[in-house]
Amino acid sequence: MILISSAKFSLAQDLIYSQFFNAPNYLNPALNGQFEGDLRMSAIYRSQWTKVQGSLSNYSFAVDYQVPSFGGGFGLIMNKSTEGTAYISKTNFAGVYSYSIEFDENTLSFGIQAGVTNRKIDYDKLVFPDQIDGGGIIGGGATSASYPAFNNKYFFDAGAGLNFVTGNFMAGFSAQHLNKPDESFTGSVSKLPIRYGGHMSYMIKTKPFDHDDDSAFIPSVVIYNQAKINSFSAGVQYKNRNVNLGLWYRGDGRQQDAIVISLIFDIFKHRDSNSRMRFGVSHDATTSRINYTNTGGTTEGAFVYEMDLPNRGYSSGYNSKGSSYANKCYKFY
Repeated sequence: MILISSAKFSLAQDLIYSQFFNAPNYLNPALNGQFEGDLRMSAIYRSQWTKVQGSLSNYSFAVDYQVPSFGGGFGLIMNKSTEGTAYISKTNFAGVYSYSIEFDENTLSFGIQAGVTNRKIDYDKLVFPDQIDGGGIIGGGATSASYPAFNNKYFFDAGAGLNFVTGNFMAGFSAQHLNKPDESFTGSVSKLPIRYGGHMSYMIKTKPFDHDDDSAFIPSVVIYNQAKINSFSAGVQYKNRNVNLGLWYRGDGRQQDAIVISLIFDIFKHRDSNSRMRFGVSHDATTSRINYTNTGGTTEGAFVYEMDLPNRGYSSGYNSKGSSYANKCYKFY
């Protein structure tokens, strides 16, 4: 039961992807539908502390469809996390809706997210004291420990977000688990704390008067708060044509700090089309006392595909009056 309690505490905190800019739907529901093109599909995978057996892994898949008439869109997102040697996992499926308003060259976007989360534990993969002897774990040894009646829990989960863009500055705020769902297996109440998130980015063009050159430095910061735990990531990206290089520092106030390097490639991007394919990889080098030698660091891989759909009858990223909403958020990642 000690292992169960420990796992419950660990999974009570959501993660920050190092490549948060390649998981915009996870970062903030208000970023749903905010891109060039008609349809976006994205996937990101994170393997934390690769040298540690049974370490944490997470992945997210999302698809969103831009609706130019209201500058937002509809989307679906799936998030999954596992801890230990797959003995506990959490899977969330949610729908996302976003809407934007434009005023004085500024854009304010709203997003809501709602879905179902499944939390599951495999008791057969746990090891109890009576399965251990002086030589270690007894292979195939039975246990007299009693399991809780349930190993599977479903609950409703909801979130919302805001995003504001003015000129070369973007800032957003989000809140997940607004209903504080009970995720306990045992019947005793175990509320999932609300996860608050904030993010800011500022784009500094290297050639501000050259409209054909989109190279820029983009410093950003992301902050999460959940219960009494704070996490943050701060750094800068350099974008030049189809290559994006980033350097970041991330920490959580519990001596789990890391330096992150990210490298992103846009495989194709045509000026007469909004379609593009993006691959991203990043690596976190642990700098805290648990150190890189012991953990092996953390690796992420990301894939994003944005495409135009034929015969939509209007230019992507624009409403019926010709005013652009989506491109303003898009330029920051």
